[in-house]
Amino acid sequence: MLPQAVGPVLPAAVAVALSPIPIIGVILVLGTPRARTSGPAFAVGWIIGLTVVSVIVINLTGSASDPYSATATGVNWIKVGLGVIFLAMAAQQWRKRPKEGQPTELPKWLAAVDEITPPKAFGLGVALSAANPKNLALTLAAAASIAQAGTDVVDETIAVAIFVALGSVTVAGAVIATFVAPERSKSALASLREFMTDHSAVIMMVVLLVLGAKLIGDGLGGLGS
Repeated sequence: MLPQAVGPVLPAAVAVALSPIPIIGVILVLGTPRARTSGPAFAVGWIIGLTVVSVIVINLTGSASDPYSATATGVNWIKVGLGVIFLAMAAQQWRKRPKEGQPTELPKWLAAVDEITPPKAFGLGVALSAANPKNLALTLAAAASIAQAGTDVVDETIAVAIFVALGSVTVAGAVIATFVAPERSKSALASLREFMTDHSAVIMMVVLLVLGAKLIGDGLGGLGS
């Protein structure tokens, strides 16, 4: 049933949407002279990356809907493993958080965004959604949950669409806001960028902690059934 496929992916979708680096990245892209072309290119690349990874994982784990199959057992162990990884990443985020008064260091490649072209913006969107370790792990977890639900192709498609839509709210929303109200959105996006930069470690720590605990619980529950 569709609710069984959609329910488990909602936390992962929210976690993807709240990932600070993609949000900061798209805001920087929208501040460049080519914002009207590079911004949408980034958003399209982001959406395609999430979709492709989701579809691949669902196809590879299609038999996971049978709780007694080897695939289902493997998916449950993957969930436990991802949960442990997320908890470790949460601890790392806490340890690496900037001290009071210390500026947050962003990836050096963000400094080159000012001169980004639309094709490179597209590639960056794909890379941050499909190749970024955190988002890749989140997408893997969400897609595996959809496969385990045992729904038909239509419901799987809807579940993936919901996951991608929710996971793209911040990135696509920033692009849409820039087109609809360019002047009003400029200050709002600047404030959002500053907030995400200053609190990125804490945001990701909380998200990874909650999702890690949930994945371990889901995985162990599936192994014990």
